[in-house]
Amino acid sequence: MLPAQSRAETAIDRPVKLPVAAPSRSSSALVQLPKPPVGESATSQLLGDFSTPADRRSLLRAIDYSLRYLQTERAIAAYRRPPTPGITRERVARSLRRFRQLLLTIASAKALQAAIEREFVFYQATGKDGQGTVAFTGYFEPVYAASRRPTAAFRYPLFRLPPDLANWSKPHPTRLQLEGADGLQFQNRWLKGLELVWLRDRLEAFLVQVQGSARLQLVDGGVMTVGHAGTTDYSYTGIGRELVKAGKFKLEDLTLPLLIQYLADHPDERDVYLPRNNRFVFFKPTDGAAAIGSLGVPVTAERSIATDKTLFPPGALALMQTQIPYPNAAAQLEKRFVNRYVLDQDTGGAIKGAGRVDVFIGTGQLAGDRSGLINAPGALYYLLLK
Repeated sequence: MLPAQSRAETAIDRPVKLPVAAPSRSSSALVQLPKPPVGESATSQLLGDFSTPADRRSLLRAIDYSLRYLQTERAIAAYRRPPTPGITRERVARSLRRFRQLLLTIASAKALQAAIEREFVFYQATGKDGQGTVAFTGYFEPVYAASRRPTAAFRYPLFRLPPDLANWSKPHPTRLQLEGADGLQFQNRWLKGLELVWLRDRLEAFLVQVQGSARLQLVDGGVMTVGHAGTTDYSYTGIGRELVKAGKFKLEDLTLPLLIQYLADHPDERDVYLPRNNRFVFFKPTDGAAAIGSLGVPVTAERSIATDKTLFPPGALALMQTQIPYPNAAAQLEKRFVNRYVLDQDTGGAIKGAGRVDVFIGTGQLAGDRSGLINAPGALYYLLLK
């Protein structure tokens, strides 16, 4: 969903105790481990990742998308200078094909995990501290009501890519210059005539830019999907962080649901804080397609992650250890520690460095609620055939 800007502005919880010693400091973003990062408790949790046919299907689907990407000219170009020596495009593809074969031919989850530990080596992300600590957040594909034309209720547009964006002088216009403090002053020389679709809430339109794509229920019937088409040349400024700086919350309390509720309760403050994010995202219709990651292939719920692609191998298989919220029997969200195999298929404007990972949670309200609460530290490992 290129490019998620922040996608989830969240705090970092107390560290999770991981079942493996962190690697020593290194100049590389990945360090090969002498043995797989699993202990007795972790192994039992890993087996849960293959507990149902749906688990395997989602993983197979994500693997197939990565294999598709690895055959493209884009992948060939990305791997001309591998971020980590020895992790080549050919080795990543070979590893995915073998992992896929194991998924299809070994029925027992325990035997499957044993084969993985026997045939693969693990590389750990050095993390934000050089000791393996990775901050995990979540992102999702929102679903909002929208209109093909402006009305009294639908006033806030998403915009097509300006055909002359490459010729805009730099620095590019700021968000304030493009749409005004209230988000309604866009009939200027930059955005005039580029309205693609209209939303009824300014914050919804803003969050579509944060998430990078959306599924829109049109008031005249039907569904319109939109995806990233380009951005202005600014780095992302987190609105949640701006509210923390202003003393509205404590950083440790900040979640996306809290941010949304605060701006709903204080609508006048939207005009103060939203313009502080100068990065402006343009969209294109995607004709009902699934949300697409930065590799040009669909992202899969709870199987696709976004990382800094200057440091980590695009399309590769990884293992994440962190906390993710799930509904309990009372329909309340509670965090659970997970060991989960994922594919590195996306990136984002705020996903920089070896210590940041964004997890795609899915589409719709529940996915949004869950992704907004992902704010845990953890660890990330990449799997390559020996």
